[in-house]
Amino acid sequence: MSASLSDLAVPRSILDTDLYKLSMQQAVLQSFPQVQATYRFTNRNSTTLFSRQSIERFRTAISHFTSLVLTDTEMEWLKTTCPFLSPDYLSYLAAYRYKPEQAQIKYIPVTSDNLQGRVEIEISGPWVETILWEVPLMACLSESYFQTVSVDWNYDGQDEIAYEKGKALLEGNCTFSEFGTRRRRSFQAQDTVVQALVRASKDVSGTGRLSGTSNVHLAHKYGLTPIGTIAHEWFMGVAALNGYEHANSNALDLWEQVYNDSKSPLIALTDTFYTESFLREFATDPERAHRWTGLRQDSGDPFAFGPRVKNMYESIGIAHASKTLIYSDALTVDKCLQIKKQCDELGFQQVSFGIGTFFTNDFCAASTGEKSKALNIVIKLSSVDNKPCVKLSDDLNKTTGDKETVDHAKRVNNL
Repeated sequence: MSASLSDLAVPRSILDTDLYKLSMQQAVLQSFPQVQATYRFTNRNSTTLFSRQSIERFRTAISHFTSLVLTDTEMEWLKTTCPFLSPDYLSYLAAYRYKPEQAQIKYIPVTSDNLQGRVEIEISGPWVETILWEVPLMACLSESYFQTVSVDWNYDGQDEIAYEKGKALLEGNCTFSEFGTRRRRSFQAQDTVVQALVRASKDVSGTGRLSGTSNVHLAHKYGLTPIGTIAHEWFMGVAALNGYEHANSNALDLWEQVYNDSKSPLIALTDTFYTESFLREFATDPERAHRWTGLRQDSGDPFAFGPRVKNMYESIGIAHASKTLIYSDALTVDKCLQIKKQCDELGFQQVSFGIGTFFTNDFCAASTGEKSKALNIVIKLSSVDNKPCVKLSDDLNKTTGDKETVDHAKRVNNL
């Protein structure tokens, strides 16, 4: 499927992003308003090349980000739907404008005709401003790629595929949300998925539930709850600025200073500096563990996570059944059903799944029926105030950042 210049992959709204970017922007605005930040792009599949045309479309689309503004209708909806977003922050967001000069894009040809190559992306500027680039930039790049490079696909059957996935999850009594903005094939693909999931949720009765979508614009459009948790970026930035000793605790405490009125559930991401280290540190403060609603698993073995978390809560006298577990790493229907079965056996009563690429970029080649693979791309916080940021992860191939700093973080955390 190819596209014309009129179909540039520009976000439909300033809210065409994931909720956690807004909640983290508010936290940065309150805690680190003067900090400078740099983000860098990584293509995890080095054999995947971009065409010169795709990058030119990408650049052109980015130049139109300046037109994205929060509307009065969106402002009023956020006030009602997201009461944890303060009036001061909403005023800041209403005045916010993307600055394309903050995003430096370099195309590096690798073929003799210069038509295929790699892309380097660096975003730099105040952290409170640059924090919003990651999600729409990745979505824009993915859509531009599938408009011009990988074009042997179409939307035939996408509505029914998404409906059947949602139906299977609901019939399996799973609670789940759509998390697929960053690596979506296109806005239309994600919009189609969300519509289909809403339809499935109305057709299937039982304890299964569509809890919402991470995409704030689509939540607004379809009357859903916008879903989001604290992300790796917060832990990475706080650790770089304040040190790697007790980095998890410092990040959680700072987050609570922003979200201390219980209007937003406190869901902690465990794997920025290894889940083992997080759980060990988390257990040292049972009162904080009580306050935090639950934990999110985003790398490593999901079937090892539940038992480890249960043991941790039991060791500090907390009823694990009262806590929420969220899984969000490379999920499929089958994996969700298997994890749900294990969590039921372990006695966890509040389990949810954030499903991304499997929903919004699950396509086959139109000519052969073979899998049309999604891009495996990330944009990560690289530095704050010229201090390198790192993410260790429970998957070795997801570790990012300066090697010296990675080694330092490991030593400090006895890893």
